[in-house]
Amino acid sequence: MTRNGFTTKTFVSLAVVAILSGCGAIGSIGSGSLGGGSSASGGGGGFFNAFRRNQVERKPIEEYTAEEIYKRAEYDLNNNEFEDAAKWFGEVERLYPYSEWAKRALIMQAFSYHRNREYDLSRATAQRFLDFYPADEDAAYAQYLLALSYYDQIDEIGRDQGLTYQALQALRVVIERYPDTEFARSSVLKFDLAFNHLAAKEMEIGRYYLKRDHFTSAINRFRVVVEQFQTTTHTPEALHRLVEAYLALGLDEEAQTAGAILGHNFRSTEWYEDSYRLLTARGLAPEAKGDSWLATLYRQLVRGEWL
Repeated sequence: MTRNGFTTKTFVSLAVVAILSGCGAIGSIGSGSLGGGSSASGGGGGFFNAFRRNQVERKPIEEYTAEEIYKRAEYDLNNNEFEDAAKWFGEVERLYPYSEWAKRALIMQAFSYHRNREYDLSRATAQRFLDFYPADEDAAYAQYLLALSYYDQIDEIGRDQGLTYQALQALRVVIERYPDTEFARSSVLKFDLAFNHLAAKEMEIGRYYLKRDHFTSAINRFRVVVEQFQTTTHTPEALHRLVEAYLALGLDEEAQTAGAILGHNFRSTEWYEDSYRLLTARGLAPEAKGDSWLATLYRQLVRGEWL
């Protein structure tokens, strides 16, 4: 639908800008954006004033048009009244189902819920949009909102990371299904951050075990980082911690191999310097030895022997 030269896609794009920029642009989303009334600073436009007058008359909501109710929702959204905005967008869909206004209201209701940090409701509403309008031009935005409903709930590193895995899965859908959109580009960045977040969780647990001399348990955690999270910023430290743990267990060949991988890929880091000092203090050198999982990894990464 186009109104005053303003398409649904353009309107939703403003919501996208608000989300991608930390929602600082929310002031541009409102009744004024559609050319149908003044901005929030002007008192909400003719409809909102009429709405307040009609409250005295107790005019039933059913007597308002879809556009009028939608514009009331816009007004609340523009004034950061996200709960009220979500309610009015929902009324548009309830009273005028299958209309173009209802479709626009559904995606904006999902956005309003997200702004109000009602992530479960935002996710459910975005999924309904995808179920009803899978081929719509705003389907990519709905999928992105769904992914954000997980991503924005990622807790501190010390907590359960189930939501992080769900965020990764949802972000991957955006990247693979809508590769040429701005949402895909944003999702790639968020995917990398969430992936790094999972690696940080493994590192935290590994360090916990290492400090308490539970070396085998620590090694298992650091191994996960090295094997499954190689592209994250935590890999150099994980290799260094492996050197520490293996040396503590007297497994010199494994420690040397971990040091060799660290030296080959991250020679300029402080982690390699620390590992090098630990190894040379025992008369050892960072070089691949033995036939451990690390030796196999070394042959794959350095020599390319998986080919």
